Amino acid sequence: MSARTSAPGGLGLIIIGTEILDGRRADKHFEHFREQLVRRHFDLAYSMVLRDRPEILVTQLRWAMSREEPFFCCGGIGATPDDYTRQCAAEAGGTQVTIHPEGAEILRRRWGKKATPARMGMVEFPEGSTLIPNPFNRVPGFTFHNGHFLPGFPEMAHPMMEWVLDECYEQATPKAQHSLRLPGSREADITHLMEVFTDAHPQLAFSSLPKFTETGTEIELSVTGPASEAVQGLNDLIALLEKDGIDFARVVS
Repeated sequence: MSARTSAPGGLGLIIIGTEILDGRRADKHFEHFREQLVRRHFDLAYSMVLRDRPEILVTQLRWAMSREEPFFCCGGIGATPDDYTRQCAAEAGGTQVTIHPEGAEILRRRWGKKATPARMGMVEFPEGSTLIPNPFNRVPGFTFHNGHFLPGFPEMAHPMMEWVLDECYEQATPKAQHSLRLPGSREADITHLMEVFTDAHPQLAFSSLPKFTETGTEIELSVTGPASEAVQGLNDLIALLEKDGIDFARVVS
């Protein structure tokens, strides 16, 4: 195992499953993944659910591999005819699949004489892949480029995901978030103020969440970042609001 690295820009999640989009199964990956990232102070860069269609998978995997963030991909690495992920990952990465020697040995120890060609196909990974251990049934997943490819079964994927997060990535620095509630405000009325703030604090994540209330409109403004920078950003935001005479209240989390 190589030394742990940082996860620039957070991590992405790709969930593959026509059955999810068709409503035959409920997704169980997103919420677990998000919770694990929050626990380790990582950001979720993106998430998508894709059909088991090779042309879609190749396009989206090629996009994910072109980005700086590492990503997880759950589903489609089994041995049935509708499992395309291994081959599509190889095509997206400009290589071909081949039987992984270490993976083949794991399956031989697992099944002995029952290690049929169909079963051995489950360790046919893109060239250059490394293995991700599977504590459930020992059939490994694989890491290729900046992607970690896992089975679709939550019982397998979730412990494998946690192993990758703990073994491959340094835990990120905790971030602070501060929010202000602006009763009666509309985003259109403070757009310039928000632009001034974000231009002055590009290192902070800024969000504006408008909503309708029983008495009218309301906006919740939030700043997120390293503790000291987030406090400074909050103070600067308050100063801008006070300068324009805009009412606000602190949101206590």
